[in-house]
Amino acid sequence: MASVGIARPLVSVRGLDGNSTGSNVALPAVFRTPLRTDIVRFVHTCIRLNKRQPYAVSELAGHQTSAESWGTGRAVARIPRVRGGGTHRSGQGAFGNMCRSGRMFAPTKIWRKWHKKVNIKQRRFAMAASIAATGVPAIVMAKGHVIDNIPEVPLVVDDKVEELKKTKEAVTLLKNINAWGDIEKVINSKRFRAGKGKMRNRRRCMKLGPCIIYKNDNGIVQAFRNVPGVTLMNVRHMNVLRLAPGGHVGRFCIWTNGAFRELDEIFGTYRRASSVKIGFRLPLTKVQNPDLKRLLRSEEIASVLRPSNRRCGRRSTQRKNPLKNPRVMARLNPHHSTLKRNKILEDERNVIKKLKKSEVGKKVVKKPVKKDVLKGGKVAKGAKVAQKRVK
Repeated sequence: MASVGIARPLVSVRGLDGNSTGSNVALPAVFRTPLRTDIVRFVHTCIRLNKRQPYAVSELAGHQTSAESWGTGRAVARIPRVRGGGTHRSGQGAFGNMCRSGRMFAPTKIWRKWHKKVNIKQRRFAMAASIAATGVPAIVMAKGHVIDNIPEVPLVVDDKVEELKKTKEAVTLLKNINAWGDIEKVINSKRFRAGKGKMRNRRRCMKLGPCIIYKNDNGIVQAFRNVPGVTLMNVRHMNVLRLAPGGHVGRFCIWTNGAFRELDEIFGTYRRASSVKIGFRLPLTKVQNPDLKRLLRSEEIASVLRPSNRRCGRRSTQRKNPLKNPRVMARLNPHHSTLKRNKILEDERNVIKKLKKSEVGKKVVKKPVKKDVLKGGKVAKGAKVAQKRVK
């Protein structure tokens, strides 16, 4: 994504009264740097970690008691236990991280690896991208700054601003250039901090306002340091943590004329390298025009492309499964319909045969049973059993 600040090659310089002085300054080449927010976020995260204060728990924490394991054979865990008797504490587990009043697991040490190394090319790229984002009004407004009434972005003021020494004069300047609305937003955002920071000498917090970048400190720091939300930076010592607070690009910046002209010397241009940062050249955009559809349809690309081969494209007819579609199977194997018909006829003949066999089995001839007649006209016991089996 390229910066859109290059649409205005000249920037007018504003005086102490907020009106244009009649002089213009060319937009530095650093404002054409690609807006790589991923690099800015990565560099911001790594640099922010370098200001941490080492912390650790006491080396004696959890071990300030006399405890020894009871060993095996007593049907209890082998954790060290407090000596003595007569109290609840005696016999309780000690030292372990699972024990009451024990040490923590893996106690923190002050020799942890606190700092992060960042490649110098990445840091310079992040700085250039952060500066380029300050020249895009849409990104600055998306960051939350109130810049509806300011004359233009980036905002450049005369070098006489560096000689201001009174806060009253600084407030008058901000009102003249219509930047006081952003200060009012900061004042109205003052609130109590959420969390334990209230107990650690940072009870209140508020949003950030404009960042004033100067070349020479002739009193400008003293004039603006008491205005809420204002950050002051020397153009030779700019910081990504201030230009992109939170890792989000788009800080509202007010430049002095001398600091704005100094950018080409610090970061160089696309025709000459930087005279301050050795071996540094401004990064180029990967794609000058991100409209891919317009690129593919342009005459320059269409004239060198060969005509499309439609025969090698996707099949126009739908491919059907011959195992489920009889017509497709008949086209592949004309004899398949005959085989299928013969199979149906054979199944019908088999069914008829089974029916005939079942009817023949029902017509069973009963054999005559010989009755063993005993004396007195009674049938013998064996004869009755034989009759039941026949039935």
